[in-house]
Amino acid sequence: MSSFVSLSDPRIAAVPVRECGEPLVDLRETGAIRIDPRLADDRGAFAHVRLSVADRLVAAQCQLPRGLRLLVVEGFRPREVQERYFEDSMARIARANPEWPSGQVAAEAATYVSPPEVAPHVAGGAVDLTLCTVDGVELPMGTDVNATPPEYGTECFTESALIGPEARANRETLIDAMTATGFVNYPSEWWHWSYGDRYWAFATGVKHARFGPAGFPATGTVVPDV
Repeated sequence: MSSFVSLSDPRIAAVPVRECGEPLVDLRETGAIRIDPRLADDRGAFAHVRLSVADRLVAAQCQLPRGLRLLVVEGFRPREVQERYFEDSMARIARANPEWPSGQVAAEAATYVSPPEVAPHVAGGAVDLTLCTVDGVELPMGTDVNATPPEYGTECFTESALIGPEARANRETLIDAMTATGFVNYPSEWWHWSYGDRYWAFATGVKHARFGPAGFPATGTVVPDV
């Protein structure tokens, strides 16, 4: 955890974006990836990701041991949703730590929820996911998806030493499959993986991100938000 780089780090915002114009696609139409409805929205934005992200998810699933599947909880987020998530996170942290100055609250919030201007989900490059059986039964991963402080402990960190051996083994299975297909993990959230966004570019040493913020109109067609 000592090398953790937050999405609020100025180096992330400084990564240039060379928008490739790749469309968002609906994972529900692939027939290959299981989609969990717990965060479903009326327009179905949650089930969309950029095309190359979808391709890599299918490839990652092929890396899993027989009998296991990826279970995607959330992909694309409209900017207004990300803004609400970030504001809610700051409010919860401020209530739990009333003595903290606003800058410290914002920095802590960004450990678990990305500031909207650099958010991988807003770019369509990120997925929150877990592992399940072919029957849809989720594997023990140490925490539920999105279980973060202040309500929960730091077991959400991917490399946390506070989880048991079964959860650790399951996380390693997920890590192996996702890294083998080009995704990078946000270290404070074992479930968060991305490709093509600013954080991915920074983590892999690529000179520019492929995906900037994207709009999501009712047609479902990507409109680069530039």
